Amino acid sequence: MRRRTGRLRTAAAAALFALGATVLAPPPTAAAESSEATDYCQGQCADILPPGANGNATLMEILGNKLFGTHPGHSTDQLAPYGALAGGYQSLTDDTLTNFFNDASFGVPEGQVGKVTSPRDDVTITRDEKTGVPHIKGTTRYGTEFGAGYAAGQDRLWLMDLFRHIGRGELTSFAGGAPANQGLEQQFWPSAPYTEADLQAQVERIRDSNGARGKQAMADAQAYVDGINAYREQSKNGRYFPGEYVLTGHVDAITNAGEIKPFKLTDLIALASVVGGLFGNGGGGEVPQALALLAAQHKYGVEKGTKVWESFRERNDPEAAKTLHNGQSFPYAGKPARAKGTALPDRDSVTPEPLVFDRTGAAASKDATPPRNPVKAPKKFRKLEGLFKDGVLPKGSLDPTQRRGMSNALLVSGKHTASGNPVAVFGPQTGYFAPQLLMLQEIQGPGISARGASFAGVGMYVQLGRGQDYSWSATSAGQDITDTYAVDLCNADGSQPTKDATSYRYHGRCTPMEKLERTNSWKPTIADPTAAGSYRMQIFRTKYGTVTHRATIDGKPVAYTALRSTYRHEADSIIGFQMLNDPAYVRDAKTFQKATRHIGYAFNWFYADSRDIAYYNSGLNPVRNPDVDPALPIKAAAAYEWQGYDPTTNTTDYTPPAQHPQSVNQDYYISWNNKQAEDYDSAGFGNGSVHRGNLLDDRVRALTEDGGVTRASLTRAMAEAAVTDLRGEDVLPELLRVLRSKPLTDPGLRTAVQQLEAWRKDGAQRRETTAGSHTYTHPDAVRLMDAWWPLLIEGAFKPGLGGDLYDALRANLAIDESPSAGHGPTGAHAGSAFQYGWWSYADKDLRAVLGDKVAGPLAARYCGQGQLAACRDTLLATLKQATGKTAEQVYPGDDSCKAGDQWCADAIIHRAVGGLTHDAISWQNRPTYQQVVEFPAHR
Repeated sequence: MRRRTGRLRTAAAAALFALGATVLAPPPTAAAESSEATDYCQGQCADILPPGANGNATLMEILGNKLFGTHPGHSTDQLAPYGALAGGYQSLTDDTLTNFFNDASFGVPEGQVGKVTSPRDDVTITRDEKTGVPHIKGTTRYGTEFGAGYAAGQDRLWLMDLFRHIGRGELTSFAGGAPANQGLEQQFWPSAPYTEADLQAQVERIRDSNGARGKQAMADAQAYVDGINAYREQSKNGRYFPGEYVLTGHVDAITNAGEIKPFKLTDLIALASVVGGLFGNGGGGEVPQALALLAAQHKYGVEKGTKVWESFRERNDPEAAKTLHNGQSFPYAGKPARAKGTALPDRDSVTPEPLVFDRTGAAASKDATPPRNPVKAPKKFRKLEGLFKDGVLPKGSLDPTQRRGMSNALLVSGKHTASGNPVAVFGPQTGYFAPQLLMLQEIQGPGISARGASFAGVGMYVQLGRGQDYSWSATSAGQDITDTYAVDLCNADGSQPTKDATSYRYHGRCTPMEKLERTNSWKPTIADPTAAGSYRMQIFRTKYGTVTHRATIDGKPVAYTALRSTYRHEADSIIGFQMLNDPAYVRDAKTFQKATRHIGYAFNWFYADSRDIAYYNSGLNPVRNPDVDPALPIKAAAAYEWQGYDPTTNTTDYTPPAQHPQSVNQDYYISWNNKQAEDYDSAGFGNGSVHRGNLLDDRVRALTEDGGVTRASLTRAMAEAAVTDLRGEDVLPELLRVLRSKPLTDPGLRTAVQQLEAWRKDGAQRRETTAGSHTYTHPDAVRLMDAWWPLLIEGAFKPGLGGDLYDALRANLAIDESPSAGHGPTGAHAGSAFQYGWWSYADKDLRAVLGDKVAGPLAARYCGQGQLAACRDTLLATLKQATGKTAEQVYPGDDSCKAGDQWCADAIIHRAVGGLTHDAISWQNRPTYQQVVEFPAHR
């Protein structure tokens, strides 16, 4: 079989060579540099990023992938070691870490040098033979950054091009009109609907308003862009550019006619807006929260309804897992004693603001008639027809409207480690894509010394990684930096306005809204033979942000707007990243905290060196009127604006650094998008007694109490949490107590309970019996829990809440996000799980029914109306329903998995952002890019 595949591959290569798709001119090469920056980690820093460093594929390589399952070098070689940790962590030692992670030392050891490229005389890009990671070494600052851009082009040219168009709301015009592409640009563009002037203004403000560092940042960015463009031109001329450009109609495979458009600085701003929208935003969603409050008040009356809503909101739950667990208080965005300026809509008056208009052709219907003369691929390329018929990014792959988990972090102080030096295991959970949104690189040059991960297209600096004697990482924080304002609508002629009015009152004057539009059109291509079509997107912008909804308040029309502090400032954080890469600036925990103050995104930042661990919560936290409730819409009036707010620049007064959660040398830190500290509101539902952060906190606390923590033991704690079902560990015990409160007489239910008990006793994990078996150790119990959870939540809560309130609360917090829950916020096969769910509500309610003490209880009891016997009946009835569901019903199957395949339903599948696809790996709830570090020395 191997020989036949080889012959076919050779034949395909010959055919493609005839069509001009092969590499005709390799990039220039040079000898490797031997001198490296001082590395104080001494071989004790490791990292990994799947699926592989190489994210570009020529048309020939894409065809080879589709025909024979082959992959370009270094495009998928990190998938196996990354996936193997799910089954190999239990026997992990410091010596075997290298089976699952790569050496993250500076430089490339002699004898391990792979390809070496020198795009300019003042920079060399050396790739190590094992992983293909680029090590960029420059003798000038410009050359260093040029090399970073050139390496980014080598590894992610197509991905960067894709994302600059997503950021501009122009994906369908660039990559085809598939419904998923339409949905993606419709999700992103409303959150950052910038004009070219807006993008250019951000470039100029960074350059002109941040002193020498701002000027240097934009000079670095320009050098980076120059490097991307140099590779873009060379790959186009040499015909080794990404094959997706042919598939989407931008370049002709035979004649090489066509264009890959040059990159420019404003593209980086558009890219930054996508990254910030996905991972660095916080707050918003006040309209759905208001609708839930109104539903609660309608159900229970104003006073009790408000108490019920507050108990589900869990603003400052005393049982919540916190990153700062020593009682530190950092008040922010809390509930005022008596709120003023709250702008609740009239019931049933809220309508979402329409976005899409003037659909034509294929945009008018998902079932549009195919074109009469569809684009046909050359015969040798027929296997590539329809490659992107579902879109270049599958539906649900990215959604800036959902809070995203960027996680996680485990750090232990040197007081509790075997060596006396701190240990950290941390990294961002950014989803699984092929190629990955992040890329690994090392950058060494004047004023820069770092290795780690950067988002493709904004990789002038390492964003998460290590310096010479320190390492850092981040998790999404999600604190409230976005508010919703209710602006009174008006007409310029003084006539009575309706909800459709396009003027509003600002400081007493009737002011026209600014209308922003984006028209996209597309034609059929080889990869997407969809009929031609077009449509227009439209957004109205006010001095209080962009319009998201319309409603009435006391019968008068209003528009609800979203005002985000990072709007028009997505790229400002470049200054903080520049500092993190500067070895002359970051020398200890305190200077690390000072650097992260310059990052406006809502992130939790973590740091480790040989002496200290540290934490700082970054973000442009606006200073509000202390009487407003930021969890609900606010009346648009001068008295309730952010203090010092200037709408022309979208700047305001920000809370000072001392008021941000921070710490140095707490005994340990954990973060998995949980609550930061007491009194610090995380802008949304879901921070209660059960959170996935508990899976880390319980394990790291136990390790710390025992002492002698090592890199391997901390990694084991992370990896065990990564295969544990949160419901099984932290809610199932109460469920079983209720079920066992009386003897079980039904044989089928008794068997089901015994299966769940055995699973719980064995750790409530979703792990294979043996590596590669594709069968879980307790498959029946896992299937029961997956089937039972949504049934038991509805059975326990819906009767008491009523349908309207139950649905309104579900709109703010999904009831379930198990790995196979394709209906959940992150979709199927996403890896990340258990961030969103009604775990805490069930836990608190069941403990109350059982008579346990509950701090911060729900305002009412729901399961069985608070009666143990009735609650037990509800749980038994829903469990019986669950036992009747077949595996095919619980795991209905999709494009990747057949119905009933439990392992595959959970499995991580790297979502294709281009022409290559990869094999699935076993589920694990773990960072996408991850570091394991322990520095034994310091400068």
